[in-house]
Amino acid sequence: MDRPYIFCHMMTSVDGKIMGSYMETPEGNAAGDVFYNIAFGSNPHYKHQGWLSGRVTTDDNFTLYRKPVLDENVPLVRSGDFVALPNAPMYYVSVDPSGKLGWESNTLTYGDTTAHVLEVLTGKASNAYKAFLRKLGISYIIAGEDSLDYALAMEKLKTLFGIETLMLGGGGVLNWSFIQAGMCDELSVVIAAAADGSSETPALFETRGGMATNKAVGFTLKSAEVKDGGSVWLRYRINK
Repeated sequence: MDRPYIFCHMMTSVDGKIMGSYMETPEGNAAGDVFYNIAFGSNPHYKHQGWLSGRVTTDDNFTLYRKPVLDENVPLVRSGDFVALPNAPMYYVSVDPSGKLGWESNTLTYGDTTAHVLEVLTGKASNAYKAFLRKLGISYIIAGEDSLDYALAMEKLKTLFGIETLMLGGGGVLNWSFIQAGMCDELSVVIAAAADGSSETPALFETRGGMATNKAVGFTLKSAEVKDGGSVWLRYRINK
């Protein structure tokens, strides 16, 4: 299979949560800077061309639960994928199977990183939604009819957009589904020296929604480094 090298890069609390008030502590802020610099800083460890997140993570951080402005009477768009910008310096890839995200632009900014938006849709996305993306100049690929075809999606990201290395950036359900599908090569976790004890916030890996099973997976430690604010950076190889 011809696909990018995929590494999952996340920040968690001591108790494994990827969101929560612990992020607002001095220790959480320090770990957040470590997390960003590893993947997006001036001299990042990973030289990736895109990062991928799920619909909920995208809504939480970028589209803020806006509704897309759809024209249900728009003419039928051309079938297949839409490559608005090949070989961009950086892509933000959002898995949005049914087409629900309310984008306002074809680029987004995260810290000092600017990325071209690229949607991963399935056959469930409407013609009106695909026309909406085309109007904004947002690239999209179709991968699967009723559910996401992981292998096809990753192959298209590499062949159509030149993505050789891809960061998997949450949420927990998407992270786990990629690992269960054998589509993740490395796990990178920055653990903040903080926790908030919440039982309502998502963990690093989750099986909610039936997207993946709870079959156990082993990891082999590649490296461990102490970082700023008492944070720890752990890198693992996923045992296939």
